[in-house]
Amino acid sequence: MRKKANNFAFSLLCVTMTILLALIPTKAADIIDRADLITVFKKHNVSGTFALYDPTQDQLTLVNSKRANIQMIPASTFKIANSLIALETNIIADENEIIPFGGKPQPIKAWEKDMPIKQAFKVSNVPVYQELARRIGIQDYNIWLKKLGYGNHTVGDNVTMFWLKGPLKISAVEQAQFIAKLAGSKLPLSMKTQQIVRNIAKIESSGNRTFYGKTGWTIAPDPNIGWFVGWIENTGKPNKLVSFALNIDINSRKDVSLREIITREMLAKLGKY
Repeated sequence: MRKKANNFAFSLLCVTMTILLALIPTKAADIIDRADLITVFKKHNVSGTFALYDPTQDQLTLVNSKRANIQMIPASTFKIANSLIALETNIIADENEIIPFGGKPQPIKAWEKDMPIKQAFKVSNVPVYQELARRIGIQDYNIWLKKLGYGNHTVGDNVTMFWLKGPLKISAVEQAQFIAKLAGSKLPLSMKTQQIVRNIAKIESSGNRTFYGKTGWTIAPDPNIGWFVGWIENTGKPNKLVSFALNIDINSRKDVSLREIITREMLAKLGKY
């Protein structure tokens, strides 16, 4: 009887400790508000936000901090998470497996071709990634988006459009922190999967620094939203990386190029690239 009572008391203590630990708030990242850099957006006549995250210091540098925490449809920046999920679930064998685009006319001629994700990622081939989405399915997306902590985790009932028209949404801050985990191999995925996606996200190198990223452009809301997310890896001393996420309002087609232009300006002003 005494043994049962002791076991019960121990179990009760464990449950109580678990609840208490869950109630302890996690430490929020340190935030540096660079409201002065809003002039970069004003110079280009667009509204937007920029988030820079230093995972080593757990420090966020925000330009237009209010907007940085507003969740928005990720559009083609979701190709990063989509590639990770497709590889980890063995929907595709690797980055070289050819994926069919479906044979239908596309708004961009470069999309009218069967291709592997290492090429589809670069040209942002929507139909190829929609084919991957059909193979993955809503049930697995619901599981993996929660595992990855990606935005609001919401898939809805249209497996080929949820990242293009919603309901999936993510903030600039969440994008930057998610990207930092990928860059540092800290996602709950195999090292192989993360390395493949890092490789296909590479844009260029300059000296000791390598620039990785992915753009996105959603035409669902009014105004349209343009994204650029990625990271800078510095292999000099000290070895360090920072991740970033930008989103802007796209009021006309000429604003599309501003995603990369403004991102590079922000990184330069912050001394990161």
